[in-house]
Amino acid sequence: MRPILVFDLDGTLVETATDLVATLNVVLEQEGLAPIRYEDARAMVGHGARALIERGLAANNVTRDTATIDRLFDTYIAYYAAHIADTSRPFEGVVAALDHFAAEGWLLAVCTNKLEGLSNLLLDELGLSSRFAAICGADTFAARKPDPLALTETIRRAGGDLRRAIMIGDSVTDIDTARAAGIPVIAVDFGYTTVPVTELGPDVVIGHFDELADAVTGLMVRA
Repeated sequence: MRPILVFDLDGTLVETATDLVATLNVVLEQEGLAPIRYEDARAMVGHGARALIERGLAANNVTRDTATIDRLFDTYIAYYAAHIADTSRPFEGVVAALDHFAAEGWLLAVCTNKLEGLSNLLLDELGLSSRFAAICGADTFAARKPDPLALTETIRRAGGDLRRAIMIGDSVTDIDTARAAGIPVIAVDFGYTTVPVTELGPDVVIGHFDELADAVTGLMVRA
């Protein structure tokens, strides 16, 4: 079976924080609350829309009951879907890296905690979805990252070989998922994490997608 690279989405393949934060601020302002500066809110991204809303509320020193959070979540998703790629773009070097591995015969897949529908919509808008054999989100399977089921089932759906798979992500969630699945993991150092990925124990850390080919080669040799 063909080897496979499985990518996280937000903060790994695509810089989505600008649109995620803009949507958060729309929701907060509709609640009569202060918007969050992008520089502060970027660090809040990476754990899903509900967690982002809760962090935005906490930054305003307020809380809301579950029913209100559910309503804000629905508002968030509807607005975000309509503005999903206003400013979001692939990180520098992503397209060239995907081209390289496709030419080398690798399968490519996405395993994200973004909702599957939003993941497909974003990648469609960016012209990237056709590059992936599977695009799996938080609601695709019975479990989401860091449960290894999300990763192993993504690999299965893509037609890949678990023994020849590598995960690429930006956070402790991705690293823990790969470790639980017994898969090597490469971390990018430009994503959404409050703890530097160098402190989280990935197999390799890269600072640009130009470095991915050498990182993958090194892991395959090591295996």
